[in-house]
Amino acid sequence: MINGVDHIVILAPEIEIGAAVYGSLLGRAPDWRAVSDGGVATALFQLGNTALEIVAPAGHESSAEHLRARITEEGPGLKSLAFRSSDIAGDHRALSRLALAPTAIEEGLSEDTNREARRAWRSFRTPQDSTAGIRWFFVEPGEGALEPAEVPLGHVHALDHLVINTPNPDRAMALYGAKLGLRLAMDRTAPEWGVRLIFFRTGGLTVEIAHRLAQAEDAAGPDNFWGLTWRVGDIEAAHDRLAGLGFNVSEVRTGRRAGTRVFTVRDGTLNVPTLFISGGAD
Repeated sequence: MINGVDHIVILAPEIEIGAAVYGSLLGRAPDWRAVSDGGVATALFQLGNTALEIVAPAGHESSAEHLRARITEEGPGLKSLAFRSSDIAGDHRALSRLALAPTAIEEGLSEDTNREARRAWRSFRTPQDSTAGIRWFFVEPGEGALEPAEVPLGHVHALDHLVINTPNPDRAMALYGAKLGLRLAMDRTAPEWGVRLIFFRTGGLTVEIAHRLAQAEDAAGPDNFWGLTWRVGDIEAAHDRLAGLGFNVSEVRTGRRAGTRVFTVRDGTLNVPTLFISGGAD
């Protein structure tokens, strides 16, 4: 059973660059650092409702060269969405019946480079041509699963929502609702904003599907990641902290959701459109 978003993946050209950018942005150090035998370096930030994994090439092994080729072709940015499962075998069977062609379940193991600790998990993925172009992974955490640490109010404690753009909202409804089984929380067409918004809730965060009304519906066109909205306890403190670190931030303003205040981080986020939010319901 899918019970949340286990983590999201941002691809960076170098792990120290990615870890430094998001360590500053989130206001916390990585909770896990590792390098795989294939040349993939990772820095993981464990939040209250999901995790952010920074991935970068390390060395010249095959996986590292593959990542470099992707960065050359696509640029850095938000690349994958990994759902958390409490029954990986059951979810694998269910998605097979729904023609999503999941790969075989694999065992995963990671050892922290800075301390004697390890994490284990089981996972599989679905091909992008089954999921409208978005990379989906499914993860069942095992030994060594991380727990979030408490942070000051001006630092990020959770992911409020992530946004996926789609040229085909009905297909997205079928994928994330009927096939994946996420709870539909809202389906609203807002001409004043020029968009149809479809909200799915899982594990304390929102997967937001956006369709621009000016964009002709394209039955076969791919979906793509848009951006992330990080949640903080004190929006003014977060704004002052990021401005003091040299981030190009907008003014704090009233959010679209009742009771919220937000600001935009205009650049310096590895090509990920970024918003900060406080207030309203988590």
